[in-house]
Amino acid sequence: MLSPKILAQLLPTPPDLRPVLLAVAGPTAVGKTALTVALAQQLGTEIISADSRQFFRELSIGTAKPTPAEMQGVGHHFIDSHSITEEYSAGRFAAEATALLTQLFEKQRVVIATGGSGLYLQALTDGLDELPAVPPAVRQQLLRELAETGLSPLVAELATADPVAHARLDLQNHQRVVRALEITRGTGRPFSSFHQGPAAVAATAAARPWRVVKVALTRPREELYQRIDQRVLAMLEAGLLAEAEPLLPYRHHQALQTVGYQEIFGYLDGHYDYPEAVRLLQRNTRHYAKRQLTWLRRDPDYVWVELGNG
Repeated sequence: MLSPKILAQLLPTPPDLRPVLLAVAGPTAVGKTALTVALAQQLGTEIISADSRQFFRELSIGTAKPTPAEMQGVGHHFIDSHSITEEYSAGRFAAEATALLTQLFEKQRVVIATGGSGLYLQALTDGLDELPAVPPAVRQQLLRELAETGLSPLVAELATADPVAHARLDLQNHQRVVRALEITRGTGRPFSSFHQGPAAVAATAAARPWRVVKVALTRPREELYQRIDQRVLAMLEAGLLAEAEPLLPYRHHQALQTVGYQEIFGYLDGHYDYPEAVRLLQRNTRHYAKRQLTWLRRDPDYVWVELGNG
């Protein structure tokens, strides 16, 4: 459970008596679900999922989607809300979640938002940067290059053209890499240069009808990695292969460009054997967790809580 110091931030303090959005972030397998459910029960509130893969009905095992038993009767929103055939963006999520918050705050003083997708959580808590329009031909060319030569040359280009974005983005997510290069090529300016400054973020926060309290969860690295390895094995035992196989025809959709399914697709395509698939799943999930932590440490507003021994 969270410390009394953090919980005290959820209490209204004059002159700011606005309700509170409690954003709970952290890497995969750190324990966000168990903690936020317990906290929601303690506060008598509901949870908004900001996990960009748990939105999709077809993805359950590979996204560690909370089961009804794990939810323990706590209301969860944005889980199983869309199909993988729909393109669902961080901006659209932020708009829909903001509208929902307006309704929830009519009856709740605190609402919890949680998830491992840093961009989606940031879109809700801080808003998104306004990006300029770019001719469609730029994106079409990037997609041709992606299909012909793969992701690595685009990542290398991004490292040269925009080192800041290269350090921040999930470089295994081709949608994010293509988007960053689309803006960079189309405008002649680095993608990261369009990022909101602290003053703009502060102005957005002050204008909201609610406050945001940010908490980031972590664990000792060895413990976190052990939990990740165990989770991968549990997913496979629960039927990840059977879940992934019928999704092969949809593999080009953004929802499936993610750790947990790409490795299984490689196995189903015959590129490597089952033990190698397990190794890649565990390794790539650990790497993903490291990138999640790097993303969160960029934001000085997060209060860090270290979990352990469980």
